[in-house]
Amino acid sequence: MDSNKKLSFSEPFLSQRRKILSGFSLGVGASLLFLTLFLLNTSLKVPKFQLFLQGSDPSRANSSFSSWHFPFPTFPPSSSDARNVSGSSLQRVEGAEKTREVNVTGEGLEDTHLGNLNENRDNASLHAEEQRFPREAAHAENGDLVTGKENSSDLNGVAKDGDFLGGKGEIAANTSVSDDANTVMQKTVEGESLSHKKNDNLGNSSLNGNLGNGSATHHDSQEGKMQVGLLGSCDIFDGHWVRDESKPYYPLGSCPYIDRDFDCHLNGRPDSEYVKWKWKPNGCDIPSLNATDFLEKLRGQKLVFVGDSLNRNMWESMVCILRQSVRDKKRVFEISGRTEFKKKGVYAFRFEDYNCSVDFVGSPFIVRESTFKGKNGSFETLRLDLMDQTTTMFHDADIIVFNTGHWWTHEKTSRGEDYYQEGNHVYPRLKVLNAYTRALTTWARWIDSNIDANRTQVFFRGYSVTHFRGGQWNSGGQCHKETEPIFNGTHLRKYPSKMRALEHIIQKMKTPVIYMNISRITDYRKDAHPSIYRMEYKTEAERTSAEQHQDCSHWCLPGVPDTWNELLYASLLKHGKGNWKS
Repeated sequence: MDSNKKLSFSEPFLSQRRKILSGFSLGVGASLLFLTLFLLNTSLKVPKFQLFLQGSDPSRANSSFSSWHFPFPTFPPSSSDARNVSGSSLQRVEGAEKTREVNVTGEGLEDTHLGNLNENRDNASLHAEEQRFPREAAHAENGDLVTGKENSSDLNGVAKDGDFLGGKGEIAANTSVSDDANTVMQKTVEGESLSHKKNDNLGNSSLNGNLGNGSATHHDSQEGKMQVGLLGSCDIFDGHWVRDESKPYYPLGSCPYIDRDFDCHLNGRPDSEYVKWKWKPNGCDIPSLNATDFLEKLRGQKLVFVGDSLNRNMWESMVCILRQSVRDKKRVFEISGRTEFKKKGVYAFRFEDYNCSVDFVGSPFIVRESTFKGKNGSFETLRLDLMDQTTTMFHDADIIVFNTGHWWTHEKTSRGEDYYQEGNHVYPRLKVLNAYTRALTTWARWIDSNIDANRTQVFFRGYSVTHFRGGQWNSGGQCHKETEPIFNGTHLRKYPSKMRALEHIIQKMKTPVIYMNISRITDYRKDAHPSIYRMEYKTEAERTSAEQHQDCSHWCLPGVPDTWNELLYASLLKHGKGNWKS
């Protein structure tokens, strides 16, 4: 056989070989194409993933997205909102740099966490937080959520180291940050009302007051402000004065039960700007005193002011405020028919339509004024160990407001020589602060032994600051022609040492006592004292002579004591018993 002769195959065999090679080539090509597409698809997904990682940068300590796990979590469906977790909605996180909902480290929401959107936390619902903190959480009748202060380190939808809805931190918290939340509370300057800041970057639905869906609504009504100010832990005695044209609570010259010493308008004071100021706490709002509501809550009860002439100042203010709301003024009267109350004694105003009374018991030291028989005769003493004998006039009251302070600045008490007595011992010399502390200890012991804390709410109104310049009340001190408050806080005085002693004593008592710290409030108001307008002058010579004996410790009415009663009302709404709880 010829070796160069090529081997030939039949046509059927060649046809089958071509089919096998074609199939193999097609398979290899398809595999290469599939691999190419897979790699291409993977490379296209990387930027999106990286962008999301940027939005969840763990270095942003307050970012609500920092605890998300990958892959993206799925949210349980809700009947009240349509959540969209598609890629398009998640891309909105790319704008997190511009949204305070994502990065709440910006101004206005310091130390705040708006929560983690984690499927295991029930979407940070308000209901879940309410169960975890039953003592702090409270629902208002109108659907608002108002709670107390929390200091938790990691809570969903809860302010961190701040107060809820108007506390010291002014942080609106405990609102769920689910996909349908597009509103965030924003802190404002000088404690003004909380406002909403709208943002469309996180969902399509607005907050509508539906607590079940983890949303909350802030109302600008007076009732809403009241809840903001009262149910947080805001210090209502820390603030500043602002102009308020709606004041006073009762027109100048309208109340016949103001002692002439306090009726500056009747005594000829030419200006009236001193009545156009309202106390504004830093961090919350307080309600104006609703006299009708006050009387309704006081129905069948007795409110008693016990103390010196500054508490009489406050008592007359309360009588006038409440009387203004009564249609038939004849049904408001002092039970013994008296119209002047300067003399030491017990006075009681009855509000016939409400079967209640508002009383004043004169007791300038609270403890007992006495006499001691010594070798050289009898002399006056102050029994630091015995309560005043007037206790029978207020031990059964429903609300008691105590004060004592100004009489401890007089010459005899300040000098402290042969004046202070305990048992049969009269101290040859005792410092006034020591004596004041002993007297308040006696008061505290009496309160704990004689007051039913389940029935009676006890207050102690703090020291009212004086504004004598160039001397004291008996040495030519003046405040005449002062027409504006102090606006610069650096000009205010130090906190009174007697009030520090009071706070220390109250902390040790078993009976809850609300301390009305009005020292700073009054320190601003150098413009609101009677000064020379503490009496009517028949001649110019009398007026000129009066400039040597001005009253820069008491207050004109209407005036500053109206604010004390406004704060008393706010405190009763927050802490009161019985009818006040509602």
